[in-house]
Amino acid sequence: MSETPEVAPKPPRTRRVLLNSGLLGAMFLMATSAIGPGFITQTTEFTARLGAAFAFAILVSVLVDIAVQLNIWRVIGVAEMRAQDLANKVLPGAGYVLAALVVFGGIVFNVGNIAGTALGLDALAGVDMKLGGALSAAVAVALFVLRGAGVALDRILVALGVLMIGLTLYVTFVSRPPVGDALRHAVLPGEVTGDLFLATVTIIGGTVGGYITYAGAHRLVDNGLGGIRNVGAVTQTSVVGIVVTGVMRVLLFLAVLGVVTGGAAILDSPNAPAAAFAAAAGETGRRLFGLIMWAAAISSVIGASYTSVSFISTFSAGMARNRNWLVAGFIALCTVLYLGLGQAPATLLILAGSLNGLILPVGLGIMLWVAARRRADLLHGYRYPVWLLGLGVLAWLVTVYIAANALGGIADLWQ
Repeated sequence: MSETPEVAPKPPRTRRVLLNSGLLGAMFLMATSAIGPGFITQTTEFTARLGAAFAFAILVSVLVDIAVQLNIWRVIGVAEMRAQDLANKVLPGAGYVLAALVVFGGIVFNVGNIAGTALGLDALAGVDMKLGGALSAAVAVALFVLRGAGVALDRILVALGVLMIGLTLYVTFVSRPPVGDALRHAVLPGEVTGDLFLATVTIIGGTVGGYITYAGAHRLVDNGLGGIRNVGAVTQTSVVGIVVTGVMRVLLFLAVLGVVTGGAAILDSPNAPAAAFAAAAGETGRRLFGLIMWAAAISSVIGASYTSVSFISTFSAGMARNRNWLVAGFIALCTVLYLGLGQAPATLLILAGSLNGLILPVGLGIMLWVAARRRADLLHGYRYPVWLLGLGVLAWLVTVYIAANALGGIADLWQ
């Protein structure tokens, strides 16, 4: 009597994908990791400098970000292996180098993220900067050491993402931006100046550079949602994650654009985002900025810590068993550095940012090599779409340009 052949589980239906808490958590982990203090500051300052033309940079960056994330998430998801393990399979030792770069950047930027939580609580309720940073770090640590941390993490990230978008939408509404002008410049920017090109490159690196694009992909693997059977779900989640980030950037851009076109000179302020929110909605706007900044910073603390540890936890069974405690220790280390320094030293921030720029083409290049040459063993025989591979190569060329600029940043440190 012949045995009945095993039937592979059906992938989740498309309309149900975003109802899965594990997929939602992965999507918002990536999105909220990208929407940090630097995201808010860069978007505000570029809008103040470029005006409606910044809409073009946002549109181009979203398209490139989607191409990068589609490939990285698809390879990691199908392989059901984290980026450092895939890198070690392709080139022994490469995974350790990639992990070291991510962890170093994670520590430096997390000091800045904790400073961002302190800045937010100060604007919101006048909390002392060091006390605000310590309290926020304690909240982040609690998410990883308390029972049920995994479920709580996914739900809290979704809540923080929705909170930031909702509050920014309100400020956008009251600032009354010239939406029609922004839409026109998104497709017809006029002259593409050096500043506009720089803005585009910068926000691409800030959205999918460094650890950020791996955050959600690693979370998918941790939640057991990888494999060929889940390709559709991984694809949809990766795209929507970028779209969520893009929506937040668009709303913030429009809110600041409304303020700038109204005549406010926010670049003269030491805190341009706070000045923009205050100009739009007075004292209420300033406090809303504090809440948005805190939500952005605490979610980035969570994302940077979780992803940094996910790059080293597979190197030994002991670290894998105690991963949540490692994340808690990572946050504690960054908090001690913040309390001692007050902020990440400018030189280290430049170095970490430059190294993050190098991570993007190296990591994406490895993923594309796996897709093109290692399908039989690492992708379990999955037939990788040629169009997606081609799109990935084009995006990789953009990341090489970003890396070239990053090397310039490293060179500047020696002058």
